[in-house]
Amino acid sequence: MQRDDSIHERLADRLANILTKLNMGYQLSIKELASEFGVSTRTISRDFDRLNAYLPLLQDDENKKFYLDSNYLGKIAPKDIRNFAQLSGISHLYPSLDMSFLRELLDTRAQQIYSAKGYSFEDVSQFKELFKVVGKAIQEHRQISFVYKGEPRLVQPYRLIHHHGSWYLAAVRKDQLRTYRISHIQLMHSPHENSQFVPDPNIVKLVENDDSIWFGQDKQEIILSIDSQVAFYFKQRSILPEQQIVKELNDGGLLVSSKINHDMQLLPLIRFWIPHLKIVNPVELQQEIEEGLKEYLSI
Repeated sequence: MQRDDSIHERLADRLANILTKLNMGYQLSIKELASEFGVSTRTISRDFDRLNAYLPLLQDDENKKFYLDSNYLGKIAPKDIRNFAQLSGISHLYPSLDMSFLRELLDTRAQQIYSAKGYSFEDVSQFKELFKVVGKAIQEHRQISFVYKGEPRLVQPYRLIHHHGSWYLAAVRKDQLRTYRISHIQLMHSPHENSQFVPDPNIVKLVENDDSIWFGQDKQEIILSIDSQVAFYFKQRSILPEQQIVKELNDGGLLVSSKINHDMQLLPLIRFWIPHLKIVNPVELQQEIEEGLKEYLSI
């Protein structure tokens, strides 16, 4: 059941990304999308079959790329969006299926507000009003104020991010990019909260390009060995953060690298793949994992 849920969630995430690109007017190649999402061309073809049942998709006769009829760009009916959301699982990803919220998903500004960086979803229906307020502030580049873990905060909001089961707000406070978990935010009113700010292009780029929520920290390269029994999965797609295959070993295993901002980006994944995965460098991180296992087993 857990595996089926994971597959369904990845499908929803992928279809949402494809739909956003289509609504922005992009022509999409099956081969390029397969490479981007780390899946087979057959999988992407099935994705387009799903979308084509609900959307007016066209295909270029020469380059075979798919695109949305220009007459429908940004004009997809809420009824069609609801049907699509229910089919693909997006209803579990976003807090509301009302017209205004769904329209934002398809608006060309949507990619400037929402990011999905994980595959298990938090029940966020209770955050509908907060999403509306924060999303509007992001669009209009206005400061917002809230209480976070008992302390008042005045921030410049940049993005709402879904990361491994929880929603976060990426925002600048005191000239530093930080992340705030949505479930810990209590909105409040401040005389400064309507002040506009000019978004820093470097911060926008950082938020868009970083797959984690640990912004601003130096990345560390980790080298890992993967045994032959599971090497196929790591060759098929990137399972680890910024995964790169360094070498294919004679026994069918792999030597791979991963770049992380924080150990917690990697440690849960390593524990999941034990005993098929081991850290080669830095040795100290492998020792930390082993010590943790010994403590857990009370050895």
